Amino acid sequence: MLSTQTRTIVKATVPVLEENGVTITKLFYKNMLGSHKELLNIFNRVNQAKGAQPTALATTVLAAAKQIDDLSVLLPHVEQIGHKHRALQIMPEHYPIVGENLLNAIKQVLGDAATPEIINAWAEAYSAIADIFISVEKKMYDEAVWPSWQPFEVVSREQVGSEIVEFTVKPKPASGIDLDRLPIIAGQYLTVKTHPSRHQNQYDALRHYSICSASTKDGLRFAVKLETEKDKPNGLVSEYLHKDVSIGDELLLSAPAGDFKLDEKLKNQNEIPLVLLAAGVGATPLLAMLEEQVTVNSKRPIIWIQSSFDESSLAFKKHVDEALQKASNSKKIVVYTESQSRIDDKFLKENVPAGADVYICGSFNFMQSMIDHFAVLKHQQDAIHYEPFGPKMATVKV
Repeated sequence: MLSTQTRTIVKATVPVLEENGVTITKLFYKNMLGSHKELLNIFNRVNQAKGAQPTALATTVLAAAKQIDDLSVLLPHVEQIGHKHRALQIMPEHYPIVGENLLNAIKQVLGDAATPEIINAWAEAYSAIADIFISVEKKMYDEAVWPSWQPFEVVSREQVGSEIVEFTVKPKPASGIDLDRLPIIAGQYLTVKTHPSRHQNQYDALRHYSICSASTKDGLRFAVKLETEKDKPNGLVSEYLHKDVSIGDELLLSAPAGDFKLDEKLKNQNEIPLVLLAAGVGATPLLAMLEEQVTVNSKRPIIWIQSSFDESSLAFKKHVDEALQKASNSKKIVVYTESQSRIDDKFLKENVPAGADVYICGSFNFMQSMIDHFAVLKHQQDAIHYEPFGPKMATVKV
């Protein structure tokens, strides 16, 4: 248990963290990945460059400082991050490396203001926080449906949007994985371990991809959008998967992970509408949820809302239409942004019933926009569930 003095000192650093948190975490990642290059095989360098990962870590550290009197309050965040850590195969031995570099970054940024008392208090606090993460993640490792990285074979590829390919994979015999006994939760993601040779890449590159269907009858399905940005190289891993991976090739996957799933308490509440709100490839986990509802013959009203640039880029059109045709009570709305249409407060007020259970997935900007719109509408906060493609803590306000 943390001492009263430690908790008092850590809470006193909250204003400093609010002002300097991202500066500290950017320096932390620079120092740590510079001195421990083996960790470049784990950490997503794109999220580093774009600032999403430093922002997420800064938010986590700030939340810990604010809740230092009762760290159990952080458990929902710890579990969400823990799923990512387990999927990336982050181990207990990595935590001392993180702690050392985080404390050094605090010293460098704060200078003389980082007194020995502050550094000692944060060392003690970090140790307690790390113990919570390690404990939560141990349970996740124990419960994972397969250990470490296992080999899968690509058995099919399907273009499901102008820039989106759906891959279906099956475990190789050496993995010992039985698909028929594999419990998949709609909303989970797989993590793919690659080593692309493009752009003179020297390290492994790991990426999370949402599972398209909870059914494993034909294999595990996940979707990959080719990440493009004007005047910049295409996404390292997405380009590799789109252009270099063919049927018959091998991919290394870690076990399904993630806490984005339908609320168990509401699955049989037929009077509460289910709203699935997607942008772009964000339709992937929501399609799995939709298919799951159809499979169990759910009587809930289902409203599928999908934002896309144009019809050619609309993801999973055929799959969504087939699922909705089997649903007992469904409605589909597609918004094409090419024509300047937008999902805004007015749109959501007209199309999302009060009291609906809402699941959102898409880019950071889309997510934040939807969260802000629902806040304006005063939609019940615990009825809004979301999964951004990137570090979720970068979207959280503490």
